Amino acid sequence: MLRRGNACGWYTRTVGRLIVNADDFGLTRGVNRAIAELHRSGVLASATIMANAAATDDAINLALQSPTLAVGCHVVLLDGRPVLSPSQIIPNLASPRTGCFRPSLSKFLLWLYGPTGRRSSLEDRSSAIEAETAAQIALLHARGLRLTHIDTHKHVHMFPAVLRPVLRAARRAGIRAVRNPFEPAWSRRATPHASLLRRIPVTLLHRLEPSFLRIVAEEGFKTTDGCLGILATGNLDAPTVRSLSQSLPSGTWELVTHPGYNDEDLAQVRTRLRASRDTERLALQEIALHSDVELAGFTALAENGTLDVRIS
Repeated sequence: MLRRGNACGWYTRTVGRLIVNADDFGLTRGVNRAIAELHRSGVLASATIMANAAATDDAINLALQSPTLAVGCHVVLLDGRPVLSPSQIIPNLASPRTGCFRPSLSKFLLWLYGPTGRRSSLEDRSSAIEAETAAQIALLHARGLRLTHIDTHKHVHMFPAVLRPVLRAARRAGIRAVRNPFEPAWSRRATPHASLLRRIPVTLLHRLEPSFLRIVAEEGFKTTDGCLGILATGNLDAPTVRSLSQSLPSGTWELVTHPGYNDEDLAQVRTRLRASRDTERLALQEIALHSDVELAGFTALAENGTLDVRIS
């Protein structure tokens, strides 16, 4: 229940739970430090870790020292380095020349949905995604992490051709919870400062949600009612966090965040999220001021049978 005061006294209304998740755990030591600090302050319950980033070892050590932090796998299939060698990934999910994934979402989608032929088929591409996802999960499990859920860098699992192989790899590893990467209309309305250039694709991609929920149900996974903060990525400031917190309806929702320190290590990483890392780190403290919002981690999602996907 959410209790709020007004001029006439106190009233109650039912609200849901909020999973505050930090992406890019392992990207840099400054990102890792911000995640650890926010968790200790009680505003961040969950993080998703990159299996093969510059500061993954540091992130794993911090996670093992923080047993109350729910840690998932942030599967990276573009703009990063694979766990498998390029020769193991057929057909060329990673570049044989550089050993890296494709650098942008557009180039990844061209590979994923481009013409098939002698070099690859859709089945080959699906197998490559599944194999790399399995390798990333296995690496983290081997280091002692108990993964609670799964999501993907740049939210590429919103596309059906990525979602099925990712879920199959996760299920074999004992993971049964996945991020719902679609932001509901009420959350988009509560994000007033987003540019039209970002608002249009976020709104259009929402059309993929019905197929996402169908596949998640078919594969036997659980997910949330939706994702908050997608539209605000790069602009998640304190007023936006306050607006989202105050608008939270019933259900279980995930707030996607990218906190960190804009330091020398981050300057070496190709990312559009630089100054916004500091902004988000400071803005998330706003959640502590809303003690009537119930915070949760993905562990609760996995353990609560009422959160199975329902197809309307």
